[in-house]
Amino acid sequence: MRMSASSSSVIRAGKQAAREILRARADDGSTATPPTIPPATGPGQYRPTPPGFAPAVFTHWPAVRPFVLARASDFRPGRYPELTSARYANAANEVASLGQDISKTRTADQTEQAKFWAAPIWNLWNEIAQSVLATVSTARAAQVFARLNLTFADAVIAFYDAKYHYRIWRPITAVRLAGTDGNPATTADPAWNSLAATPADPAYPGAHSVISQAGALILRHEPASHRMLSVTSEALPGTVRRFRTFQQAADEAGESRIFAGVHSRLDHVSGKRLGSDVARAVVPDVRH
Repeated sequence: MRMSASSSSVIRAGKQAAREILRARADDGSTATPPTIPPATGPGQYRPTPPGFAPAVFTHWPAVRPFVLARASDFRPGRYPELTSARYANAANEVASLGQDISKTRTADQTEQAKFWAAPIWNLWNEIAQSVLATVSTARAAQVFARLNLTFADAVIAFYDAKYHYRIWRPITAVRLAGTDGNPATTADPAWNSLAATPADPAYPGAHSVISQAGALILRHEPASHRMLSVTSEALPGTVRRFRTFQQAADEAGESRIFAGVHSRLDHVSGKRLGSDVARAVVPDVRH
């Protein structure tokens, strides 16, 4: 098939833009050797998790240069609650109950949510964007995808900055070692296991919550904000989950990690706030 002159010029422009981006990001820190994080031993401190006890990943990402944010720490969440606080106990007990592999309190729908949202979360939100942008112009779709993924890029840098600044233990460690947290409202269960495998990085804030909240804000003015949103997942083929708004989808995605046993509500709430802050900084018109 012969390309038109206009098609050829568009392709040339795309290639030139790609070259410029690669040139601009050549020394952004993403190819640095990840530093080794020594395993901690104190209450609340992150350490590798069972069963594999893999070393922490993406330890160099806090030092990656953001695309738009001035610094990775611009919107770093506030200090994690004291382990002796009621807030901590409530969050720890919630995930201990709902996130256990053999939980008797998690509903069938919550189990489905945990499995449905287990795919890489930025992939899911790009698939959501693809479905809702199917009827818009190519130029408009390209603009939205650029805004969405630019926001995701800075959001990932921002949440890794927070994760490795605070280095908070994961639920599987928190529940098994609850006897060391100094909180009489929590109870240790050395045999506790989470429904899903725990990622090899600290808990606070939750990545699903950060990315999903950012995605919901970027997409909320698109066509699907006025109709039922249908979402599918490569992690649970054949299942469709439906939402009235992007925010409903974002909330479910974030809370699904509590049902999976890999995050607490403290991680979810801080993640939502960080995702909102990054989205509004990268794409200021999402404020309106």
